Amino acid sequence: MIMNVSLSLKQNRMQIHREGYKSIALAALIFGAINVIVFYFFSSNTPGIAWTVFVVTLLLLLFIISFFRSPSRQFVTAHHQIICPADGKVVVIEEVEDTEYFKDKRLQVSIFMSPANVHINRVPMSGEVCYSQYHKGKYLVAWHPKSSTENERHSVVIKSDKAEILVKQIAGALAKRIVNYLTVGMHVEQGKEMGFIKFGSRVDILLPVGTPVNVTLNQTVKGGITVLATVDTFVPADEVNTQDVQMQP
Repeated sequence: MIMNVSLSLKQNRMQIHREGYKSIALAALIFGAINVIVFYFFSSNTPGIAWTVFVVTLLLLLFIISFFRSPSRQFVTAHHQIICPADGKVVVIEEVEDTEYFKDKRLQVSIFMSPANVHINRVPMSGEVCYSQYHKGKYLVAWHPKSSTENERHSVVIKSDKAEILVKQIAGALAKRIVNYLTVGMHVEQGKEMGFIKFGSRVDILLPVGTPVNVTLNQTVKGGITVLATVDTFVPADEVNTQDVQMQP
């Protein structure tokens, strides 16, 4: 019984992602310095001010620590499905014209990640990385329609025997650093870490037109767990058009 409880706690423990080590260390130093100075000058005459500053800065420090959390999860793996690459809310499901890689119409699904979400990005589909490109850009709010093409971003294309998809990490108004671990030629596995975006961001997934989508607008999703789309049952757009023409009298 004791062993089972210990194992359960170990499996569910919260870890800190390696991308947060420097940021948390810097935040802790600033927290310590501010409070040493404030308590030195105000604790005797106005202790209320000192304790208020302590509480506020402690909450900020805890928020920064929680931002870099890496919760333990049982990830979904399915060869015929695309899994959500990020935690957040689905804010876009629409056809768009891709000008970066495919040069044709694609079905775009966008996930907005608030500062309160887990910001680890995960590989949505196993396959080979055939494109990886960083783009400098603006820092519009992540839900802005033009953030997909004008903000700082990193695009990756993954190809499998089922489909070829583009995953785009997009910086938001607060996010100033995108981390991507994938390079061209790598074989990646579904659910593994793809990268990290700091402090509020968005992830776009470009799918072949006609791909059945398993999520809906405003749905809250979890990276590595929620099924985003199914890739073994879709009918390509050109085949749909051909069938429609043939059925006409």
